[in-house]
Amino acid sequence: MHTQLGVIFDIDGVLVDSYQAHLQSWQEMAARMGHELTESQFAATFGRISREIIAECWGADAFTPQQLAEFDRTKEALYRQIVETDYPAMEGATDLITALHAAGFLVALGSSGPPANVQLAIDRLQIGHLVGAVVTGADVTRGKPDPQVFLIGAERLGVPPARCAVVEDAPAGIAAANAAGMTSIALLSTGHTAESVAAANCLVHSLRELSPERISNLITG
Repeated sequence: MHTQLGVIFDIDGVLVDSYQAHLQSWQEMAARMGHELTESQFAATFGRISREIIAECWGADAFTPQQLAEFDRTKEALYRQIVETDYPAMEGATDLITALHAAGFLVALGSSGPPANVQLAIDRLQIGHLVGAVVTGADVTRGKPDPQVFLIGAERLGVPPARCAVVEDAPAGIAAANAAGMTSIALLSTGHTAESVAAANCLVHSLRELSPERISNLITG
């Protein structure tokens, strides 16, 4: 490869099969706050930042900023508690990142999640030494579908957006990748339909379907 290529991975629903754990922690928190969150409401918003989910489900003024921050902290701690015992790594995740690194790709993680969740994924997947840049919810002011998270990732890798691919599972993430001018690859995961991610440049049902060669071909076309 003449110029290095980059791949930016979302975490939830891509590297970690976290749908059930997030649903469980959201529903438990909703109940504590006297609200209800149905699975269909959760599925429609999964992959977006929590203040947007709360605004959509319960109204923009449901919580004060302080309550929102406390909700977030407690909810994410609850999520980590749920996955801690049996970490739901996505089939093929570590193998793909290892293969990309070996093939000379630069790899970044781009997640809306808090730093602690991202660090837990890095530790459990044992990919710390393979990842060149990490962007978390703490680094961004605008959630997906805004491309900010992926543009920061590309910048930190030192790779132009047009030389990057993004692996995502959520419609908002695919929209963000496309808005960033990157090659969007949708992994069909729990809670999403093929129709909802139809805007992606490529759709796969498993990370095992991806290889450095296939991703390189998708980027360089």
